[in-house]
Amino acid sequence: MTIRLLFPSILVIFLYTSIIKMNAQAVKIVDSLKSISSISSLKSIKPQDTIILQGFNIDNSLSNLNLSDNDSLIFDLKDQKKAKHSDSLWLKELYDSTRFEEVFGSITSEQIELTEYEDLPTELLKQRLKQLNAKTPFNVIYNPSLERLIKHYLKTRRASMSKLIALSEYFFPMFEEEFDKHNLPLEIKYLAVVESALNPSAKSRVGAKGLWQFMFTTGKIYGLEVSSYVDERSDPARATVAAAKYLSSLHKTFEDWDLALAAYNSGPGNVSKAIRRSGGETNYWKIRNKLPRETADYLPAFLATMYIFEYADEHGFKSNGPRYYSIATDTIQVKRLITFEQISKALNLSVEEIKFLNPSYKLEIIPYIKDKNYALRLPIPAIGKFVTNEDLIYSIAEEENSKENANIPKYIEQPDRIRYRVQSGDYLGKIAERYGVGVSQIKRWNELTNDNLKVGQRLIIYPTNLIVGETSREDNEGLYIVKKGDSLWSISQNFPGVSIQNIKKWNDISGNNLKPGMKLKISKG
Repeated sequence: MTIRLLFPSILVIFLYTSIIKMNAQAVKIVDSLKSISSISSLKSIKPQDTIILQGFNIDNSLSNLNLSDNDSLIFDLKDQKKAKHSDSLWLKELYDSTRFEEVFGSITSEQIELTEYEDLPTELLKQRLKQLNAKTPFNVIYNPSLERLIKHYLKTRRASMSKLIALSEYFFPMFEEEFDKHNLPLEIKYLAVVESALNPSAKSRVGAKGLWQFMFTTGKIYGLEVSSYVDERSDPARATVAAAKYLSSLHKTFEDWDLALAAYNSGPGNVSKAIRRSGGETNYWKIRNKLPRETADYLPAFLATMYIFEYADEHGFKSNGPRYYSIATDTIQVKRLITFEQISKALNLSVEEIKFLNPSYKLEIIPYIKDKNYALRLPIPAIGKFVTNEDLIYSIAEEENSKENANIPKYIEQPDRIRYRVQSGDYLGKIAERYGVGVSQIKRWNELTNDNLKVGQRLIIYPTNLIVGETSREDNEGLYIVKKGDSLWSISQNFPGVSIQNIKKWNDISGNNLKPGMKLKISKG
């Protein structure tokens, strides 16, 4: 009876003692740690532990953690499972590359036959096209080829068009804002559907890339950088600015939006030749048969797309699935090299989501290069978490990147032109494939009359592909000239993947002293 009466008191004392012990011990190591709410007093973690941080307002730096090489550190920010699953399915749809092939193929290769479509009689189509024509500077005039294409899309492209309409709700506000700044017709936004199926990573067979399908040289002219890490042709915001400038320039040249779009597709030279061959005609439909085949079908594809988007409700198209809105995201400038995987772990975002919002980073790595601004785009809630905890996030990333097995490639800016030295076993097709160009282009650039090559022969090439780690077959070693104020650490920060130990080893340096004018080897091939 006495024990029964004393049991509640004993239980309270036991629980109180347990709580004191738990507070005194920062982390109790078990087979796999499930959570750590605070790391302020954490001193040491045994090898092969998995550490999941549920809390995120952590002021302590990485130095408070004594991690071994086998430790794994991630953050555990909770999300709704159902919503997360829906978003993951949607992201797979966003990255479906078959949509680009489907849309692009319909322009370049398909023979479009007249399709019966009872819901769109010819007279109703003529009426709707007339209404479109009244509110756009493009010549939206009925003709049988346009009718065939519209009905073909309505009958065979319903699934892909529904996905594109959903995607447009993310991209179109961005396009419209930029086109309005340049006083361009907002309907040009439909051009990106034809060009890339709204896929920022789309790449054509001839090397054009991004939402607006810029070739390498044209992209460079309009300020789009290409390097071993970055291809700004795939950056939706920057590429849209470039497209607006290019289209504005083309319109000034031809003073007609139909011809400007034709020139965007085939180049101004082909449009000028078609005008000459047509006796000076400047109406697209009258010079259409003088244009390259793809360009002849290009404007009808644009107008057919415009029609379907403008009359989506009438034809029962619905924007399916969860959506991103560009206004619900923001950017921050990175202060250290960081990978998508590291961002994913820190913010509990999927890598796919980070890729969708940052498609210009080719290797899923955001570099940090002096005098260059590289931004990370994230959903607004994640931006706040990143900024609040950026010192810790960068510390963890820097620790991981400094490991020998980190395999961070060197930053190399894509050159406009390279000199290639022919090696044993080379042939034009092999070299062309390596650099993403055509055999005929290499022959034209080097005034070759046949396909024969000699070992040691030097070729001028304007690459669209960059082989990571290569700038020239004749330049396998980089030199850095030490400037006043430089240190081994500051120099290493200019070359992703290069550590202080690397520089010391390559240059036989034992101490840390540097003198201005000293030449340092940065890489060896």
